[in-house]
Amino acid sequence: MFEVTAADRASHQASLGFDAAVWEVWPYLAAGASVYFPEESVRSNPAALRDWLLAQKITITFLATPLAESMMLLDWPHEADLRILLTGADTLHRRPSARLPFVLVNNYGPTECTVVATSGVVAPAESSNRPPSIGNAIDNTEVFVLDEQGKPVSAGNSGELYIGGASVARGYRNRPEITAQKFVVKRLRPESEQRLYRTGDLVRELPNGELEFLGRIDEQIKIRGYRIEPSEIVSALDASPDVDASAVMAVEDGPGDKRLIAYVALADGAKTTAGELQALLRKQLPDYMIPATFVRIDSLPVTSNGKVDWAALPLPLNGNVLTDESYMAPRNIVEEKLAAIIAPLLHVERVSVHDNFFFRGGHSLLGTQLLTKIGETFGVELSLLSLFEHPTLAEMSEQIEQLIYAKLEAADSRKRDLAQAGMRREDVA
Repeated sequence: MFEVTAADRASHQASLGFDAAVWEVWPYLAAGASVYFPEESVRSNPAALRDWLLAQKITITFLATPLAESMMLLDWPHEADLRILLTGADTLHRRPSARLPFVLVNNYGPTECTVVATSGVVAPAESSNRPPSIGNAIDNTEVFVLDEQGKPVSAGNSGELYIGGASVARGYRNRPEITAQKFVVKRLRPESEQRLYRTGDLVRELPNGELEFLGRIDEQIKIRGYRIEPSEIVSALDASPDVDASAVMAVEDGPGDKRLIAYVALADGAKTTAGELQALLRKQLPDYMIPATFVRIDSLPVTSNGKVDWAALPLPLNGNVLTDESYMAPRNIVEEKLAAIIAPLLHVERVSVHDNFFFRGGHSLLGTQLLTKIGETFGVELSLLSLFEHPTLAEMSEQIEQLIYAKLEAADSRKRDLAQAGMRREDVA
């Protein structure tokens, strides 16, 4: 597929502890090609790495997914020697521009299946609005999409990816228990049994036969009974021209109380707001998949293997959280008391009078708690329907004031009625 010859100049980018490092050496040397090593200061700097690839006239390179996505956003000369950019090791969310001089090839493969199991050319962004696939099985490899009972699923349905073929490892050294769990024998054809590796990855077969990666089974997020694939949210975010890269994770604020946080590296000059990003997501995703908080970062932190470094992502703070507009403090006693109720419920330091309860991470269960606290504090009852129709702090405050006024009016009216009734009794006497 890559037609490597002795004239090719390849790079060695992966760390030696990363199985892709094997892929970066032997195929090229076996073909007589030369391999070049960038300086450590260049390896993780997209612009510097691009310049190095151009200066060294590199014709084929492998870059871990986050770095490859950053490289695709840079300007490249049309006459660049680079003809193939191979990527893998993480979920690819971005398609290349048709203006790039090289072909992007997305690869997938657990270490247990000897580096690569599936591979495919990623078409430019203009040709599809779907996230890139992980391609098809390479030579001497078979892939199967099976359900929880180990039975094949029909095309278009999700299931766990199993891999068979010559590249499947024998197992884990001195780990018989986990070997038995992950390396299994299945009779998927009447004539023979086959030894397969269970990847733990969710995929589905597309109409063209390629596989779409949906995420890890153990990385599925369950929030309020809904199962969520973070990669779907990331794909939708990365489709925005304002977003260079993103990551989504769930944080637990209390037992059973989880919320989604999106980390976004914005494109140069982008001034998008949290509300605009949420509006973009709502066109493609259900409400329960909309992150409550958007944290702005300069770039996605990565490990030495080029994968997202989740531990290095910052905590949401007032200085890095995207908002819809400038903060407006409560303007009266009702708004002050209401803000004091809402902020701890949403686990935020403060709320603006025009903040939308649901856009800041509220949901129907939290809404029920909010209504209870409103009743205890103000002595009035708001309905859940009213909360959905008037979700900002200012609108809720107005509803509360109207109910308080109506309650006082009713009390005054009753006092007048009782007073008049007492006067009538005196007249009769």
